[in-house]
Amino acid sequence: MTRIYHLSYPKENSEQPVICQLVKHYDVEFNILKAEILPQRDGYLVLKLKGLKENIRAAIDYLKSLGVRVERIAGRVHRDEKKCFQCGACTGICPVGALYIEQTSMQVGFDPEKCTACGLCVTGCPVRAMEVSFDPATEEHEATA
Repeated sequence: MTRIYHLSYPKENSEQPVICQLVKHYDVEFNILKAEILPQRDGYLVLKLKGLKENIRAAIDYLKSLGVRVERIAGRVHRDEKKCFQCGACTGICPVGALYIEQTSMQVGFDPEKCTACGLCVTGCPVRAMEVSFDPATEEHEATA
């Protein structure tokens, strides 16, 4: 499972190696997409987490126990069916296999559970039929997704 989160740090934790603990104790990979953390100031991170669902949930619980506010950023991919001519260019560029060619219909399929909203499909589409948008989502929403 891969998800993107916005973390808001209280200034009390700004100098702690909090993200390091995610790897050491929760077996979760991370990629920092954006960050602003300064000593003795509130800060934030936009972080992509990858790992087993239960490990990510445990890591999120750990962060929350430290007073870090955690919000999931849900990425949505939309394809303009009027522009798309099913060339499949997006399927070859998708690093997680969320876009694929359906064997029976030879049409481009999409698996939203795999999608990390990286945006590579947008730049790889020759007719610009793909669009990615980001919406904040809560952890409660993720539990039902």
